[in-house]
Amino acid sequence: MPYSHLNDYPADIRERAARIRLACFDVDGTLTDGRLFFDSEGRELKAFHVHDGQGLVLLRKAGIAVALVTARASTIAQRRGAELGLSEVHTAVADKLACVHDIAARLGIGLDEVAFMGDDLPDLRVMLQVGLAVAPIDAHRWVGERVHWRTGARAGHGAAREFCDLLLAAQGHAEALLADVTRVEGTRVEGTA
Repeated sequence: MPYSHLNDYPADIRERAARIRLACFDVDGTLTDGRLFFDSEGRELKAFHVHDGQGLVLLRKAGIAVALVTARASTIAQRRGAELGLSEVHTAVADKLACVHDIAARLGIGLDEVAFMGDDLPDLRVMLQVGLAVAPIDAHRWVGERVHWRTGARAGHGAAREFCDLLLAAQGHAEALLADVTRVEGTRVEGTA
């Protein structure tokens, strides 16, 4: 069965998503729900949604470069990036636009082929320069009003996966991924095309 949700997105968003070769993500308020937890020793704790992680892994498998770019100094973000096999994990970033520009230049990718998903003012400068700017539905209003597209899901609750699925579908990878996971030892699963 073909991936049927691509037409749920506006045509201009599908066109932008089809050109993306580098997907960058803020961490707090994008991959997490934005809340910061500290234990009694002052250690920071974060919760990540497994669906979002799977989406980032699927992007990499499809040949789309993935980067985490956060203003916070965060060993947790570095660890999560390592778990997901990401080579581009940038923490304590004062200038996100300069960081994303550097990553894109090293990869030979133009800013029009870059997407950035963020939620608040530290993300806005870079979001205004890339080919596709995305925010979770619960992003700060000033950011949400200025992006190309907002997810239906909240930050830390599948918003990043929703964005990843859009990129995968717009670039024609969704059907192949679905076929791969529904195949059982060289046969089709009942009900698949």
